[in-house]
Amino acid sequence: MKRNLKNYSKREIMEYTILIHKAEERGFWAEVPSLPGCFSQGETVEETIANTKDTIELHISSLREDKEEIPVDDEFIISRVRVETVAV
Repeated sequence: MKRNLKNYSKREIMEYTILIHKAEERGFWAEVPSLPGCFSQGETVEETIANTKDTIELHISSLREDKEEIPVDDEFIISRVRVETVAV
């Protein structure tokens, strides 16, 4: 069931970093590092992103209903590191 954020008198736009992983079987799954426990999935990357957006909205709505703090994604850093390994 999708909750409608329009029910809140004050609306704001928030952005969250999502990490998309290829699923072992097929499709993809995503996690939202700034929102612990917020995961979603989909058959394609596009579907996974759309599903994750809906999941984030539901997660935030639930946090608001429980009067909990809404985490922000302002200090999350993603980087890549190249390492050299020794072949055996």
